[in-house]
Amino acid sequence: MRVGVVVCMALGGLATMAVAQDFALARLELSPRHHEWVALEREGRSLHAFVAYPEVDTKAHAVVVIHENRGLTDWVRSFADQLAEAGYLAIAPDMLSGDGPDGGKTSDFASSDAAREAIYSLDPERVAADLHAAADYVTGLPAASGTVSVAGFCWGGSQTFRFATNREGLASSCVFYGSAPRSEDDIARISSPVYGFYGQNDNRINSTLDETASMMDAADKVFEPVIYDGAGHAFMRRGDAPDADEASRAARDGAFERLLGILGDGG
Repeated sequence: MRVGVVVCMALGGLATMAVAQDFALARLELSPRHHEWVALEREGRSLHAFVAYPEVDTKAHAVVVIHENRGLTDWVRSFADQLAEAGYLAIAPDMLSGDGPDGGKTSDFASSDAAREAIYSLDPERVAADLHAAADYVTGLPAASGTVSVAGFCWGGSQTFRFATNREGLASSCVFYGSAPRSEDDIARISSPVYGFYGQNDNRINSTLDETASMMDAADKVFEPVIYDGAGHAFMRRGDAPDADEASRAARDGAFERLLGILGDGG
């Protein structure tokens, strides 16, 4: 579905959110790349999404970026811009669209804790439908090549794995510290390779990896997890911060390089 109203150069961030990400907002404001907000009509509500365009002279591989459990933050938008800097067309949908105060989105919540509470109340089927709408929109853009991958973090990592079970034609699914579906029927529907990115000090997630690997292997699916030494949960965001600890920064840099390699190989 390719619908929506575009508002160009909308760089306003989540100034009211409890978790400050000034470094990410500053990066966005300094970016030379074109950014847009789009609103996709979804059964009587608008799904807001942030789009970052690469500065390239060819049609671009698209990436759907799924945010953490605090909603569409400045850091997630900054990550979309980093993908655009690397030559990819990135879209980051706000999965809390319509759920904020007065029908608002992530930036309308009073705090990141309030946004997190709302995230875990979302209907899984609506989440999947919204992700389909975002993927359909971005691949339908004139600047898109038609190839699309998905990458998500924390809650968004789990949604990335779930989206792989119900979206055919994904070039790759890149799961950053998210859990996998536990249903063999769900796993059987995966058609893309799944690449996992995990911090060593995140046993809540890592304790599920052996079972995930076994289920994927039994279903003859590609699952390639990597665990980054010394890093904890959310190392991609933590490692981007100016005051990042050494382990988080090294994990972030290594994981981003790996991600670009996967995308560059056609995934």
